[in-house]
Amino acid sequence: MTSLHDFKATGIDGTEIDLASYDGKVVLVVNTASQCGFTPQYAGLQKLHERYADQGFAVLGFPCDQFGHQEPGSEEQIAEFCDSSYGVTFPMFSKIDVNGDQAHPLYRWLKDEQSGLLGGKIKWNFTKFLVGRDGQVLDRYAPTKTPEKIGPDIEQALGSAPGR
Repeated sequence: MTSLHDFKATGIDGTEIDLASYDGKVVLVVNTASQCGFTPQYAGLQKLHERYADQGFAVLGFPCDQFGHQEPGSEEQIAEFCDSSYGVTFPMFSKIDVNGDQAHPLYRWLKDEQSGLLGGKIKWNFTKFLVGRDGQVLDRYAPTKTPEKIGPDIEQALGSAPGR
């Protein structure tokens, strides 16, 4: 059975990252953009990262320029923006496609596992996938679902008591 741990992705700094390194962790995979109405969600994603990282949680950000050309910058520009505007410390990856023939294999798999309202297509930036410790997709969230509202699902996946 395929899992998150079967994929590799290029980090925003150009290094190849084996997603098997997240085996045993709960992961939130998010397609991001720097010039989107949802861009302020970076702050909430960073808060989730800070709150749950020591319990085995990670946010993985995948910049994407497929929606309204809202991620036009280079990887270096994206990394600088995330750091200076939101203090992002969670892993960011190089820009990818999430839909179409050039969609990253990770996103092809995520969409197969949780098809969503558009028959598998990603609707917009900041679509989120919650992945369990075993690498299997637990849930998919629309861009309008704020990171703060996902906290209880993360806690359940981590096996932690609410409010911890």
